Amino acid sequence: MQNSTDKVVVLLTKGIESEVSSVAFTIANGALTAGMKASVFLTSTAIDLVRKGGQKMTQVAPLESLSRLIEDFQARGGTIWACPPCVKSRGYEQADLLDGIVIVGASAMFAEMKDGAATLSF
Repeated sequence: MQNSTDKVVVLLTKGIESEVSSVAFTIANGALTAGMKASVFLTSTAIDLVRKGGQKMTQVAPLESLSRLIEDFQARGGTIWACPPCVKSRGYEQADLLDGIVIVGASAMFAEMKDGAATLSF
């Protein structure tokens, strides 16, 4: 039996030190292009990607800049969640993060999964 979904959750644990962050946001944008509802859940060093200015520190040619990938993702309706303990452990607060970032626990991700979302982990 084949299952079908129109949702995807991307779990990202890599930050500005890794090209995987650009790959993950490229794939998340691809989900939006495919007509899916896409969410990205950031944990660990991935939190630095949405710290104001942090996303400007990663560029993986030939992909678009991480800043552009994140802006595009949000502008097209993608949701970015940030793990509360991961934010706090870095000394960040909501004001330190890009506009539109939602600090929320894994329960938001699990709710999407319970509703049938496909998941990808980077």
